[in-house]
Amino acid sequence: MRITHRRRHLVATALVAALTVGCTTSEAAPGPEPAHPSTPTATPVPRPAVPATIDPVRLTTRAGRQSPGPIAYGTGDAPYNYAPSVLWDGGRYRMWWCSQLGIANPPGDDILLAESRSMNGPFRGPDGSGGTPVFSGSAARFDAMHTCDPSVLKVGGNYYLYYTGAAGDHAHGNAIGVATSRDGRVWTRANGGRPLVTAARDVKRDNTYGAGQPSVVHLAGRFYLMFTDTTGEHAGHNGAGQFVLRSPDPAFGRHVEALGPDGFQPVADTSARLRSVVDAFSADWMWVDALAAFAIAHETRDGTTITFWDRDFGFHPYQPLLLPGPWREGPGLVRRADGHAVVSLDNPCGKVAIDLVRATHEAPAGPSGLRHFGLDVTDFDACAEPERAVLALDGFAVPSPSRTVDLVVGGQIVRFDRRSVAEKLAVRVLARRPEVLAEVEVAAHVKPGVPARWAPDRGIGFLLDDRVWRIPSADVAALNSSAVGPTTAQEWDGYERGLDLVGPPR
Repeated sequence: MRITHRRRHLVATALVAALTVGCTTSEAAPGPEPAHPSTPTATPVPRPAVPATIDPVRLTTRAGRQSPGPIAYGTGDAPYNYAPSVLWDGGRYRMWWCSQLGIANPPGDDILLAESRSMNGPFRGPDGSGGTPVFSGSAARFDAMHTCDPSVLKVGGNYYLYYTGAAGDHAHGNAIGVATSRDGRVWTRANGGRPLVTAARDVKRDNTYGAGQPSVVHLAGRFYLMFTDTTGEHAGHNGAGQFVLRSPDPAFGRHVEALGPDGFQPVADTSARLRSVVDAFSADWMWVDALAAFAIAHETRDGTTITFWDRDFGFHPYQPLLLPGPWREGPGLVRRADGHAVVSLDNPCGKVAIDLVRATHEAPAGPSGLRHFGLDVTDFDACAEPERAVLALDGFAVPSPSRTVDLVVGGQIVRFDRRSVAEKLAVRVLARRPEVLAEVEVAAHVKPGVPARWAPDRGIGFLLDDRVWRIPSADVAALNSSAVGPTTAQEWDGYERGLDLVGPPR
């Protein structure tokens, strides 16, 4: 959130705690405006849990890059722009971030939106400005004054905005809320306007900022929420730390699990703070299919450090990476709409682009701008093993041994007789088939003319062996010469479900 009284409180108490002990093993947040970025102590990489005998792999990086200057400044006289959330969505980059336009009453933090075809900008709001305000305080609710730290996902055609909200400048009320949208611009508060996560207050610390700075990933049908809670039992002495909850419900109202020392475990609600995954404030993360790992971005002394965890948070599969350069606050990773890393279309098995945006201070008395930094991870082979290959190639189609086309989706292979149908569903059709896919069984075979079914509020899907395999539109059925028969929602729900063949976010 903005460095008002409450964000200064988050920052200042962290710095005081660090100075009190002389040196600290935790990362300090940047100093209050208008100072230049501080030089916090480098964050140590958390020790692996189990198995402790695995040595993290050193990744090869190439093509370090950065924008020549800020790619977004905000609108009007807004002095501070920070906490970006960036999606590659529909062939464009969409960025939401926090600034202050005085829209809410009392005036506080607002969330802006701007878009660009290039990560080097310029980014422009839908109204043509440097950033269009799309979400602000709600007057009488927990987020009456401040809405900030956006983390945006798009799942099933719906956008979800997770954010920090507060009713005033005092830190005790900080909590995490969620809003929904069909276009990413017009938002409606969800969960009845109530917060999803509030401060746990497990431990009394000088840093009473509370719960906020959310980052959300959608993986295998669950929403994974990482966030700060300076009052959590397992936060650092200065309140630094990142906790993780997951649930199939975007509002985290059911089947909630919290990450603990031995993995995820069911909990009664969102108040559990069982384990921190990185010693940091204001972190962002994504799931990297090609590396089969979570990547957590957080600021350290010389730039942004990327820390990797396996899916179960048992060990670090890779050594941390550094994206060097100036920073003031951030970062926001450039992600697909579901929070996964953007896929390399030319080399999905051997290259991952890690790009991010972070706030930098462009002049001692000027506004903070948002700048782009990035690098490529290369020289690995995600297609050497079948388990890794189906993750890295999710959404890609490849030639099959029988002169048909195989679509890799959901960790399985679906075979299509007609290439045009596979092309419609795939991110791209690769010229060569990785040999390792011979070890993956074909889950279904879509022949021309197989029947399709449609039901209201359910969609359309191929009917294969009494299972419905959902597809994105009737155009796909037409390409396959499949007649679409109407059915009721009840009849649709009575079918066993196959995979969703709607393709990954693009």
